[in-house]
Amino acid sequence: MLRVSLLGEQVIADDESGAVLTRSPRSVALVAHLVVHAGRAQPRRLLAGLFWPDSTDAQALTNLRRELHQLRRVLGDPPSLTVTGQDLCWRDTSSSRVDVREFDVARMAALAAADPGEAVAHAGAALATYRGELLPALADDWVLAARAELDRQCVELCDLICRTSSADPAAALAAARRRIALRPLEETGYRTLMGLQAEAGDRAGAVSTYHRCASILERELGVVPAEPTRAALRRLLARPDHEPRRAAAPGLVGRAAELARLGETWRAAAAGRAGFVLVRGDAGVGKTRLVAELAGLARAEGAVVAAGRCFGTPGRLALAPVADWLRTPAVQRAAAALDPVWRAEVDRLLPATRTAVGGPLRDAGAWQRLRFFEGLARALTAGGRPVLLVLDNAQWCDEETGAFLTFCLGLLPDAPLLVAGTLREGDQDRGVTAWTAQLRDDGRLTELPLRPFDAVGTARLGEAVAGRALSASDRELLYAATGGYPLYVVEALRAHDSPPAEGLAAVLRTRLEQPGPAAREIAGLAAAAGRDFTLDLLTEASDLDADTVVDAVDELWRRRIVREFGGAYDFTHDLLREAAYQQVSPPRRWLLHRRLAQGLELLHAEDTDAVAAQLAVQYARGGRPDRAVAHYRRAAAVAAGTFAHAEAIRLLREALVLVRARPASGHRDRDELAVLEALAGPLNAHQGYSSPELQRTLERSLALAESLGDGEAALTALLELWSSRFVQGRTADAYEAAERALALIVPGTSAEQSGSAHFIVAGSSLSLGHDPAEALRHFDLGAERTRGASSWPIGTRPDVHGPAWAAHAHWLLGHDDAAVACGAEAIALARRIDQPYSLAIALAYAGITHQMRRDRRALGAVAAELRALCDRYGFAYYREWALVLGGWSLGGAAGLAAAQRGLANLKAEGAFARMPYWLALVAELSAPDAARATLDAALAAGQARDDRWWLPEVLRLRAAYDADPVPRLRAAAELARAQGSVALLRRAEADLAGRSPS
Repeated sequence: MLRVSLLGEQVIADDESGAVLTRSPRSVALVAHLVVHAGRAQPRRLLAGLFWPDSTDAQALTNLRRELHQLRRVLGDPPSLTVTGQDLCWRDTSSSRVDVREFDVARMAALAAADPGEAVAHAGAALATYRGELLPALADDWVLAARAELDRQCVELCDLICRTSSADPAAALAAARRRIALRPLEETGYRTLMGLQAEAGDRAGAVSTYHRCASILERELGVVPAEPTRAALRRLLARPDHEPRRAAAPGLVGRAAELARLGETWRAAAAGRAGFVLVRGDAGVGKTRLVAELAGLARAEGAVVAAGRCFGTPGRLALAPVADWLRTPAVQRAAAALDPVWRAEVDRLLPATRTAVGGPLRDAGAWQRLRFFEGLARALTAGGRPVLLVLDNAQWCDEETGAFLTFCLGLLPDAPLLVAGTLREGDQDRGVTAWTAQLRDDGRLTELPLRPFDAVGTARLGEAVAGRALSASDRELLYAATGGYPLYVVEALRAHDSPPAEGLAAVLRTRLEQPGPAAREIAGLAAAAGRDFTLDLLTEASDLDADTVVDAVDELWRRRIVREFGGAYDFTHDLLREAAYQQVSPPRRWLLHRRLAQGLELLHAEDTDAVAAQLAVQYARGGRPDRAVAHYRRAAAVAAGTFAHAEAIRLLREALVLVRARPASGHRDRDELAVLEALAGPLNAHQGYSSPELQRTLERSLALAESLGDGEAALTALLELWSSRFVQGRTADAYEAAERALALIVPGTSAEQSGSAHFIVAGSSLSLGHDPAEALRHFDLGAERTRGASSWPIGTRPDVHGPAWAAHAHWLLGHDDAAVACGAEAIALARRIDQPYSLAIALAYAGITHQMRRDRRALGAVAAELRALCDRYGFAYYREWALVLGGWSLGGAAGLAAAQRGLANLKAEGAFARMPYWLALVAELSAPDAARATLDAALAAGQARDDRWWLPEVLRLRAAYDADPVPRLRAAAELARAQGSVALLRRAEADLAGRSPS
């Protein structure tokens, strides 16, 4: 059976297997046109002219025949599709399921039903089928007309359900919200929802609905709600005939030049040059207001506009602005048409489908981060329309959002996309400085400094706020007092209706003293939240009854102290939030934070992950460090689940501070160990194995585990510590950790841990120059004990990493064919499992195998693939291997330069493992004097770092620059013999055979 999905997506699939048959926009659109006109034959000439309007009639008909042939080749001969020489027709049959037809059948049943319950059931079924707009990626005239008609029918069904609310109150509320989403500028939907909420006893929700209505109408149309809507609010609030007047919102004043420049940037981006425009300036200079004006212009032009904000509080959520953008209805509708592989990446971020991951090194999955970013980028630009993403308060932007933006603009340089950000000067994090600098270097950043008004601009704004002309003396005083800062001007005139005599802080305090006692109390509680908040949260956390809280928020909203924002509320400016918080006494703050934490837990009892970071901060500030630590750990795991490793590190550092502040005890040590174990994975993913902080973390974990007698935790710490020490070039220390890990294996130890212990013994033993045969024995034991496992505690797959490294032991033993076979086996498996990081490991180790065999052709191919893979997925460590190995393969000046660059990068990353080997490769490409010095450095590095496996070859190469090479060649042969390196012994003996004794 065919499944044709046209609402919210564009795909034709096999209904039983789920296999996608086609996503071709032309094929799906042709089927869609026939489906929309089901039962009515569509002439071929009409279809040809509709789909190929720029072709001649003959060519258009040919194109239609070709498209029809392709469609029937993919779909077979579905009974639903009737084809004649003159026309095409779609008919409903049992051989296909079409969401548009299912919607229409259920809709007609709802309209025909006499029983209200039956009507609501059919209408609900129709709405469930309507998962999004028709063919979201297309904008042809016939599509727009059909889409508008389906949209109207959907609204009609929402109204039907709302009219029969007694049959299913919950369905009526959902339908009213659906209607608002479909018709956001029609007040009817808001009044209906307000009425339903009032009937359900949700007075707070009804008032919030009114605020949302008023905010949208003001922003989009510049009008206030009509009298019927205002009367509905008065009934809710039990107020007299005329509600208090809301403070006026002045239009944009005095920014014509800046707005024009923003408009130019937007038009360039909309034409296909993706970019980032950053409006910079002091607090209160009008950055947000200016960008809001740009958003209004873009929206009026039919662009997709999505807004996100950053908050300067520790309870922020990584990638929160990106999540806000993705929740925008227009973005959601377009993203629904994405291929499932990309929709799965989006699902990682959105709370409704987020799955928590994270933990130790083995779960980091850092290679998937760029695929995740690509999925988000595709979702944001899926609709084909120009897109404006607003990023307010970019100075507080988390590192992951900044990384995503630089990636997105690099991935889609020709997309009709503009990110418009605001940044407060002097407050930005170091991470913000880094990613904005990268955008600047890439030519993607446009910066617009915003300065205070001059005296004339200040007077114009003042008169717009006051609603009257100002005298000359008032103009002078207003400018002198405010310095031309728009926020100061607006708040001063709202506080005094005349030019202020005090500073901005005093003006804001006066503004916050204007509301009544209840509203002031709620303002303090809202400020303690540190970010946007809901009426439900304030009601749960306040001592006041729900009606009083609702009235208080309404008063704050009318005075424009708070504003409605995406179904929640926030202060109209961060400085107002700060001022409100300062007016709360420290003991009172402690109580408010604790109540907010309890309120968040009650409201999110079924999914605390979404607010884990907020809970951690509120409990920490509310004097409950024990609960704060637990939530910091959970928040870090959530962050790691979206590859936000920098954010996970920040959260876990906060937890460590709280744990270490407690008195010493076994319980405290266990809590510290748990936090450190969680910290290791993000540190490795973000900073790499050679990170000094990772090393300190693992060493402290080991010490704590041993003091607590926790053998399993000690084994885990040793396995992970081995990776850190080995990559840093501390070969003997790594071997010591490996031997200790092996000694901790007891009955009941997991196969993954047991196999990992043998693997790390093998690797460090080989590097120390021990017998390669013994290393092979441990490699084999590691593979045997972890057969079928997907990962080891050290972070890589045993069935790939083991054979890849065992190939080197085989080669040293003289098993040339076995070495090649092991490397090929690892590469083949990595390709089959489609895991880029495993493939990078397999290619990297195969590269060394080919180099040792001096097979430049095979090495060149492997190094080129490895470098491309590392560039695509950001594998820095193995990218440097590719540079050195590829440089050796290439030879000449270009090869030397590449190898030297890779070597320098390894050193800069603190990765000194195999340094004698890498130096030897560089020496082979260098001029004699440089080669001699490089080989001497390799010998010194080998002795200093106990990295001896390649030293026989280094001695052999160095002998070529001695006046009498024989003594050094004999030393090379003796060392190779002692180490059991058959292949290196053969090389040294061959050179000796060609020399006569001195």
